[in-house]
Amino acid sequence: MLVAEYCPYRLNFIFTARTSRAVMHYKDTWFIRITDTETGRSGIGECALFAGLSADDTPAYESVLKNVCHSIEQGDKLDLHDYSSILFGVETAFADLQNGGMMKPFPSAWSKGESSICINGLIWMGDAYEMKRRVREKLEAGFHCLKFKIGGIDFEDELSIIKSVREEFSAESLEIRLDANGAFTPENALNKLDLLSRFTIHSLEQPIKAGQPEQMRHICANSPIPIALDEELIGVNPFTAGEAMLDYLKPAYIILKPSLCGAFSGADKWIAITERNGIGWWATSALESNIGLNAIAQWVSCKKTAMPQGLGTGGLYSNNIPSPLTLKGEQLYSGQGVWQIPDLSWRTI
Repeated sequence: MLVAEYCPYRLNFIFTARTSRAVMHYKDTWFIRITDTETGRSGIGECALFAGLSADDTPAYESVLKNVCHSIEQGDKLDLHDYSSILFGVETAFADLQNGGMMKPFPSAWSKGESSICINGLIWMGDAYEMKRRVREKLEAGFHCLKFKIGGIDFEDELSIIKSVREEFSAESLEIRLDANGAFTPENALNKLDLLSRFTIHSLEQPIKAGQPEQMRHICANSPIPIALDEELIGVNPFTAGEAMLDYLKPAYIILKPSLCGAFSGADKWIAITERNGIGWWATSALESNIGLNAIAQWVSCKKTAMPQGLGTGGLYSNNIPSPLTLKGEQLYSGQGVWQIPDLSWRTI
């Protein structure tokens, strides 16, 4: 017999997190726990709702999650393609339970501590001084791939920052990725991309807001910098519409955030589509807690990809779930310590 429970959890940022979309001081998320009463083992997953961004961000979210828990206990078939973040949590919890409930939903050499995952350093938006300070910290820590969030401060300041980094570090020694989070407009995007291209940029994520297919297709075809789609994937069912969308837009890369783009089953489908169409990909966490981050890292570790991944380090929040995840330079390790899950306010149906 299975028992399913859920609970809300508020993650508090250790700094003010800025993107071109919003300024964030905290992020609300949800956890789900599925227990097999015969074995006493439990699997835990994170229903990593991203308010204002997730396609399943709805006032009825808790009600849907409660009904999902009821369906799990009744053994009913689940159809959660419209609820990516909930599916993300459910898939993680079931996989964790299947593998013994030891926070190892996708066992691999990485989860055993036998390998590491190379990640990019993330440079959050701030004023020019703050961004330069963060760049220095990441470079001193040993990162060889930096991702800059741009579009939130004066564009000339952003160009100056990137120029100063490139003047000191060649393209051979440092890969620069950019994420505009849709901050450009269809009218100014190509001009800004041209100015940025002078600094040997690996790729730029989501130059304009999602949902403008004709304009995005034009940008993908004419940009001097390879374009990566991110928010464009949110709310698109990869099983029914993914191939047609990528065939029309023809990006160089897609960014897979499992909690936002169809959970792990959906991300696997996206990867299958990219392999047929010569499109690159890498995975990125979407401000999940360590529970979601751990699941994404384990899933990535099972894939054949050598590209630096956009995984977090677990250090964004003052009250993250304690975990053995360890960062050494630009290498993320699973760590072999025992997870200490704090007492959470689990809600039963």
